[in-house]
Amino acid sequence: MDVSALLAAVNNFVWGPVMLALLVGTGIFLTIRLKFLPWRNLGYAIKMVFSKRDKHAGDISPFQSLMTALSATIGTGNIVGVATAMVLGGPGALVWMWIAAAFGLSTKYGESVLAVKYRETNSVGEMAGGPMYAMKNGIHNGFGRLLAVLFSLFAVLASFGIGNMTQASSISAALNSSYGIPTWAVGAVIMVLALSVLVRGIRRIGLVSSIIVPTMAVFYLIASVIVIVVNFDAVPAGVEQMFAMAFSTESVAGGIGGSIVASMLTAMRWGVARGVFSNEAGLGSAPIAAAAARTDHASRQGYVNMTGTFFDTMIICMLTGLVIASSGMLGTVDPDTGKLVSGVQLTILAFSTVFGTYGKLIVSIAIALFAFSTILGWEYYGEKALEYLIKARPVIMGYRVLFSLITFVGATTTLEIVWNFSDTMNGLMIIPNLICLIWLNKDIADECFEYEREVVVHEKNGEVIDYAQKTA
Repeated sequence: MDVSALLAAVNNFVWGPVMLALLVGTGIFLTIRLKFLPWRNLGYAIKMVFSKRDKHAGDISPFQSLMTALSATIGTGNIVGVATAMVLGGPGALVWMWIAAAFGLSTKYGESVLAVKYRETNSVGEMAGGPMYAMKNGIHNGFGRLLAVLFSLFAVLASFGIGNMTQASSISAALNSSYGIPTWAVGAVIMVLALSVLVRGIRRIGLVSSIIVPTMAVFYLIASVIVIVVNFDAVPAGVEQMFAMAFSTESVAGGIGGSIVASMLTAMRWGVARGVFSNEAGLGSAPIAAAAARTDHASRQGYVNMTGTFFDTMIICMLTGLVIASSGMLGTVDPDTGKLVSGVQLTILAFSTVFGTYGKLIVSIAIALFAFSTILGWEYYGEKALEYLIKARPVIMGYRVLFSLITFVGATTTLEIVWNFSDTMNGLMIIPNLICLIWLNKDIADECFEYEREVVVHEKNGEVIDYAQKTA
């Protein structure tokens, strides 16, 4: 039996149309169930990100919690994934990314609310939360505990692949192909840096993430805006074709897409798939970071973490898409292979239209920072999932060290079977998480409506509300 082919087949099913429909469908259901409040309160949520309210139980500030979550979601998918989606699904895939992200706001809000509502304090005084605790403490039966175990197991296994080896490989491959730096040297640096941060736990991860994530986001934003401004003459036509191809019932080609041919269904498939893969709404990973936040109400942190989907997909992914669309590079054929240029090479070509040879440097730096931050965020996810399964602290410390060492393996070795397996585990996390979200939708709604009534309406009028003190 071909294990690699079997894993690839399972992976295609897990990340296939049915799963994507369930993900988006859950987002639509929650958006309606919450009376569109996640949409209506997006501005309020963004404001909460930058407000200093962390004098409550928890391990890290609300901002650091969001940065930890963003460190795991803003990764190579924002550069490589967007480019791939636009080649395979056409420019219209970008529109479907946005649509999926819009409903993903409610999903991310809901799972983060449950994570804070049902979190616990572990043996060393740290917060322990996430979907597994919502399943155990919210569903209140053997089925809930089974879902919690399955989710935790999938998360631990996924952390070594999608959150570790693939990211380290992306860094080493980018630096090796662009500048000839040996993969072993890159792997050694990643391993040392990861070890120095991860052994100190969530407080150090939160601190480092709060520095790296905003820095890398601003760096990438500035570089992207420069390309878009310089190539602005092509932007209106590019946007027009995005929407044309997003909703076209027939395959079309030409314009900014060059030889790209894609129907609405193809654009929808690749746009939704890459969007969900990038922002992780519905995956259940980001709520683990949300549970560590110091906050006065579960809904407040739900709104804060919800903005992660906005920043990841509606800003970073959109910037990459507009850079590619305005550059005129989409649809470029590689003369050596006769195939369409895709992935990181397409993004490099797009940036090179303005920055020349420095385009390669910009993309390489972005990939390195994005991927390294993903390693930090996913270690915390895997650690908390393992902690749910095995409470022993020596095991947790051993996991931190092992996780750091594995980065060297990922940077220096191509293990396709491992990557397919971990990608499948990543996708399987979705199933118990969606069941939990639908099962506990009343809990989410109750928290949402109470917070809206007791806090939001007052704070929008300029008041400062501490819900914990108000109800003490």
